[in-house]
Amino acid sequence: MNENQVNIQTKKEFNKNLLLNVHNLPAIPVVILEVSKLLDNPKVSAAELGKIINKDQGLVTKVLTVANSPLYGLPRRVSTIEFAIVILGFEHIRNILIAISMIEAFRGKNNKNWDRKAYWAHSIVVATAAKRMAEDLGYHKSGEAFTAGLLHDLGISVIQRYFTNDFNQICKMVEEEQISYSQAEGFILGMTHQEVGKLLAEKWNLPSSLSDCLIYHHEPSNAELSKPLAAIVHLADYMTQKLQIGSFAWDDNYQLDQNIIQILNLGDEAYLEKFIASYEALFTANLESINIF
Repeated sequence: MNENQVNIQTKKEFNKNLLLNVHNLPAIPVVILEVSKLLDNPKVSAAELGKIINKDQGLVTKVLTVANSPLYGLPRRVSTIEFAIVILGFEHIRNILIAISMIEAFRGKNNKNWDRKAYWAHSIVVATAAKRMAEDLGYHKSGEAFTAGLLHDLGISVIQRYFTNDFNQICKMVEEEQISYSQAEGFILGMTHQEVGKLLAEKWNLPSSLSDCLIYHHEPSNAELSKPLAAIVHLADYMTQKLQIGSFAWDDNYQLDQNIIQILNLGDEAYLEKFIASYEALFTANLESINIF
């Protein structure tokens, strides 16, 4: 191991310990704990679940906006939480709540290096696209795909909020040296936003398949627990750049992992191109519907 590698490893261990011991790092929001506890009861009703969610009208608005976005794929619009619960089911509602709560937990302020609205618009587009594609491709856990899509770049938001000076140095290095953000993250922090996301998912005791997806969403063929889930999120992420709809600067020059063609049974490159093009109108309509984040 050369000197540079030793320095990077030292930074990684230092920042990992620092991150895991940040005292004001958000815990799982109270509403998620309440909802999860309620859902442990098999006899719970939509009315009971709706009563908890309706305590926060801002949260109600966000849930309904996500549920009614074109890529989410509901056959009709929903106007109340109770109806959304009936149409979507408890598990999908829980996934949406987790996703939105994470948005709120890491809501940061705009500055010259951080466009909060662009970040969350990108996250919502990837999340809803991942859910829609999971259903279209026959992947049975579309709610899990939504959550993984929403949180795939969580590490970027965490770096921006808790390692602000390092975040600004990363942006400066990318601009001056024309390298990728992942490379700059490695040099400055000793770890990438993918690794940061995995650490947070593990800290919150989220499903291991989700933390696996967070660390491998750029290289889904290396995923250890669920290659299809990582491949779906990777493709949705790539499509925002390919179509230039809901794209985010951190993904500039995004490299497609060609192995997803086999993982997702997409035939060949020509079929993949047609598959991507078939979503363009939905991506456009979906982005236009996102105005709450």
